[in-house]
Amino acid sequence: MRKEKGFTLIELLIVVAIIGIIAAIAIPNLLNAIDRGKQKRTMADMRSIGTAVESYAVDNNFYPKNLANAPAATISSHVSPIYIKTVPTTDGWNNAWDMDSSATGTQYTITSSAKDGAQGAQGGGQTTDFNCDILFANGQFFQWPQGTQT
Repeated sequence: MRKEKGFTLIELLIVVAIIGIIAAIAIPNLLNAIDRGKQKRTMADMRSIGTAVESYAVDNNFYPKNLANAPAATISSHVSPIYIKTVPTTDGWNNAWDMDSSATGTQYTITSSAKDGAQGAQGGGQTTDFNCDILFANGQFFQWPQGTQT
């Protein structure tokens, strides 16, 4: 008759299996939540930059001109520190913004290439993929994430 205390091998294997099952369920949800957070941060930063550009346009009667595939530093020279303290230089996935404006200063576009970092199709409207670009143009979102993302 054994009087030693402890767990048997079967009990330990069952506990490890239960932990593995819980991890298999929780980790994909965690990764999805992290990407949703990055997406929301990106959209908030785009709104902030857009508000600064709109304020610039109110004072100057035109948007910053000739920003063809310009980095954030270029727009920063127009709107910082008067309209926004510091312009965010990257989106939530640490990709650089793509900023364009017309030569006449009548329109502008801020684009995030999203999770994959590659420019994709820009059809406008709602998207359902973390890799779909997010576009903010002339004070409103032209292409944005909506609903469940994959």
